[in-house]
Amino acid sequence: MSAAREETPLRRLARDFARSRVAVIGLAVLVLVMLAAVFAQVVAPQDPYDLAQLDIMDSLQPPGTAGGAGWTYWLGTDDQGRDLWSAIFFGLRTSLEVGILATLIALAVGVAVGMLAAYAGGAVDGAIMRLVDIQLSFPAILIALILLALLGKGVDKVIVALAAVQWAYYARTVRGSALVERRKEYVEAARCLALPHHRIMLRHLLPNCLPPLIVVATVQVAHAIALEATLSFLGVGVPVTEPSLGMLIASGYGFMLSGNYWVALFPGVALLVVIVAINLVGDRLRDVLNPRLSH
Repeated sequence: MSAAREETPLRRLARDFARSRVAVIGLAVLVLVMLAAVFAQVVAPQDPYDLAQLDIMDSLQPPGTAGGAGWTYWLGTDDQGRDLWSAIFFGLRTSLEVGILATLIALAVGVAVGMLAAYAGGAVDGAIMRLVDIQLSFPAILIALILLALLGKGVDKVIVALAAVQWAYYARTVRGSALVERRKEYVEAARCLALPHHRIMLRHLLPNCLPPLIVVATVQVAHAIALEATLSFLGVGVPVTEPSLGMLIASGYGFMLSGNYWVALFPGVALLVVIVAINLVGDRLRDVLNPRLSH
């Protein structure tokens, strides 16, 4: 009985999450990827964007080749002599930065808009949701392409474009959850106590809407990373001076049929691993946080 009393919601969440070995493996891979991205300057043997460390004579070296700088190119090099192992670490940093920051900005905007729509109701709710419906009716990549055509290239521009694409998902999600919670007794009690509207929304409604938001945000991080890679591959994302997995794939695409497959293959595998790991974690969180799916 005492152990049951001491069990916190966080411990219960961790215990239920750990029941899926696949999700635990995905989480472990995701943690390793994030550590490698954060400490890229330490774990990478080469700064692939420091021209002083590049040797054009080492360009297009196959995996396992010993380089002139004293280290082995385990994943080979690209046409500029960059060590792909190091370039992937730096590319992971940019891709994760774009995906996480875009998701956080979109989450903040979407939660504010969706909560306002659910709490206000009436014409405000109708106007906001029609705007959400209009945005969701267009392909995300089309909106991102239009925004980047207006804003130009740059990591900050990509983050703004992805946030503008994603906020509608969070607005619809939080509105649906808030509409259900708004009819419950604790909200009526808060209104009877004449609590300020912003306190009711932030202190009472929002905490009970977090589970579906966490799941959507986790999945949308993977979607943002994939969309950034697509935009960079098309040449409208991050500039060539900024490392990202999409840019690495784009620079190696032209060598796919020339026998130098590794230039695009290994960055593509890294992108696939990151997206799969995030989706595994998100799927497990959906099962754990949704009481209707619990067994």
